Amino acid sequence: MTRLIAVLLPWAALLFLVVPAASASTIEATASQTVVPGPKPGVKRILYKFGPVTIAPGQNTIEFEGNELKPDVPGHILRFKPDLTYVDGEVPRVDVIHLHHAVWVSNFRPLFAAGEEKTIFNAPDGYGWVYKPQDNWIMNHMIHNLTPTPTKVFITYEIDFTEAGTPADAGVKDLHTLWSDVEAGKIYPVFDVHKGQGGRDRRYTYPQESPTAMRARRDQLTIDQDGVLVGTAGHLHPGGLWTDLKLTRDGRTVRLFRSKAKYFEPAGAVSWDVAMTATPETWRVGVKKGDVLSVSATYDTRRASWYESMGIMITAFNPGGTGPDPFATNVDVPGRVTHGHLRENRNHGGAFGGLPDARRLLAAPPAQSRTVPIRGFLYGQGDLGLTGRKGRPPTIRPGQTVRFVNRDAKRNIFHTITSCKAPCNGATGIAYPLANGPVRFDSGNLGFGPEGRTAAAQRISWKTPRSIRPGTYTYFCRVHPFMRGAFRVARARG
Repeated sequence: MTRLIAVLLPWAALLFLVVPAASASTIEATASQTVVPGPKPGVKRILYKFGPVTIAPGQNTIEFEGNELKPDVPGHILRFKPDLTYVDGEVPRVDVIHLHHAVWVSNFRPLFAAGEEKTIFNAPDGYGWVYKPQDNWIMNHMIHNLTPTPTKVFITYEIDFTEAGTPADAGVKDLHTLWSDVEAGKIYPVFDVHKGQGGRDRRYTYPQESPTAMRARRDQLTIDQDGVLVGTAGHLHPGGLWTDLKLTRDGRTVRLFRSKAKYFEPAGAVSWDVAMTATPETWRVGVKKGDVLSVSATYDTRRASWYESMGIMITAFNPGGTGPDPFATNVDVPGRVTHGHLRENRNHGGAFGGLPDARRLLAAPPAQSRTVPIRGFLYGQGDLGLTGRKGRPPTIRPGQTVRFVNRDAKRNIFHTITSCKAPCNGATGIAYPLANGPVRFDSGNLGFGPEGRTAAAQRISWKTPRSIRPGTYTYFCRVHPFMRGAFRVARARG
């Protein structure tokens, strides 16, 4: 599979660079496994608990760790169910501890992956992901602590497994994972989606609507041998509507499957309270050597901006298998969600949170408020959680700027200044606050971090735009959304 390996080679190169750095591991030696009978005779259901992983206050970086939590005999993986728990087994609320993503890497190639939507991967009957004990597994994880308090968690994954040579494993056909990513080859494959971006329908499709991304075409993957695709599902972030998987052959392109985001969130497509649709049990697509798979992600931009977004589709491939020709048979059928509403998504936010309405506060004198330090998870001037003079919004004249400086950066903590619609003072939840200010501004992640493993801006300061008109502007920290603040642009003296 020479060409396919060439496409995924950046993963291997990057892993070789970063895995040694994980010697100062955050993993303690208490990782474990539990084995119980599976749903069918001869199938084992194995629960692995990777960790505990110590999550620092405000942590938001990608880590790589060696992972020996896997079967000790060859066979096939028939099902994969991911999750995240505290050490006591409780699943953390998503607005507190956040599984941004985890990727189970096998032999330097992605095997399974999970985001906060926690899609369950089920192989169709008669198929399974081929596994050998000598496979080199690595855990790539990005767990986001939205609080100022350190904690410990387990990354858990439950697999259904058949052992080679047993009756249950007889005749099971080998599956391999094809990884289709709109930003393939990057350790942190993200892109930004801005409010109002896209066409009249306010939907933005990446990479098709990004000239820069279309020049790079990281979304394409070339198949180098005949076979059959037997299943796929997409990964999106809040605001995402669907991912599309397409196939191109001899200049013709056809859509294979649209993985839709099913939002349980009452407010709509604005939170992690979502499940993605996967292909039905009978879905099959015959592919040929030289076929090109491509993926796109579509986001709703009517209500908010979405920073550090993703668009990924994980596809199960049986080399040498056969299936219907997608140019002769319509394979683009409706999908099914792999789970319902998750209990950890119950705190939606937005109710009265006890913070003031910044529009009704007195302003801080202009001479005292041109620089705002961020320290201890507080904006030093104009933080809505402060009282007295420190809680007054810093004031500037038209054409002037407020400069923010992240003093927490020395503790490896990122902060942002991201516009939100006033009063932006409701209780924090998975659907609140949003990056929906009438004037869009965002500082990026103020702080420093390893290139490619974070979204760090590699600077600690940022200034508000000079072009902002008079008014009171509210903002929040995307990394720690309980942080809220405001500044004011006074009217010009006349």
